[in-house]
Amino acid sequence: MLPPDGVPGPDSMGQELFTFLISVGQTFEKSVPISLALAAVFTVLTSLWACNPGRPWWRKSDIITDLCYWFFIPVITRYLRIGLLVVGAAVLFGITTADGLVAFYDNGHGPLATLPLWLQMVLFLIGEDIILYATHRYFHGARLWKYHAVHHSSAELEWISAARFHPVNLFLGSVLADVALLLAGISPNVLVVLGPLTTAHSAFVHANLDWTLGPFKYVIASPVFHRWHHTAADRGGEKNFAATFPVLDLIFGTFYMPAGARPDNYGIDEREFPESFAAQLAHPFTQ
Repeated sequence: MLPPDGVPGPDSMGQELFTFLISVGQTFEKSVPISLALAAVFTVLTSLWACNPGRPWWRKSDIITDLCYWFFIPVITRYLRIGLLVVGAAVLFGITTADGLVAFYDNGHGPLATLPLWLQMVLFLIGEDIILYATHRYFHGARLWKYHAVHHSSAELEWISAARFHPVNLFLGSVLADVALLLAGISPNVLVVLGPLTTAHSAFVHANLDWTLGPFKYVIASPVFHRWHHTAADRGGEKNFAATFPVLDLIFGTFYMPAGARPDNYGIDEREFPESFAAQLAHPFTQ
């Protein structure tokens, strides 16, 4: 609460900082067990069904960079999403108070919020993937590629590389998609279930696994499907844009999974691309 003069004093600022740090800690706390479980699962799976030969994920040359993205990006994503939701509620619905925001977003609003939660989850997944397909293609254009290049910069593609996204890419990609669907009325409760599932699936498609999912290759994105997207542009790098449902690539003519072939040689052509976390965040602004 602000003092009578309207200027936050040291005590209130300290309390807000303390609250923020607790929130950050809670985000880390939630991500640790999921991360450990994924690490264990993909250590076993990639040792049995590796798509490309090489050293294990924990010995990749840029593992420190990937770990920084893995643990800090969820924090960045969370606060970008909250900020956009607050702005969206104020601009579109004139809601500016804390109580009003809580009431507005607690269980969704409008017709969509009256649907069963499982149906809202289905609509969220489909709507998000359509938005992400469109923004993903746009990020491969000349104007925004410098931000998306961060995601493609890992030459040793592994499950831990899934979180390697520049904040600008996040803001105009998954965060924007989430906010658009929540503002449309879908309950934030869907994220309680879909959040961990989305994280696990993103790690899955980046994992070094020789899995195509056979007859389900058009239904759900597989490691081979997405690893082709991380190859050079003249191979599969300008194909397979869908995050979850490859049928979108099939519809728009960007599906690519040649029979009997496997993707390899990942990364980008820019030789001077920085390797460290901080340098990669700054790099697009120096171009």
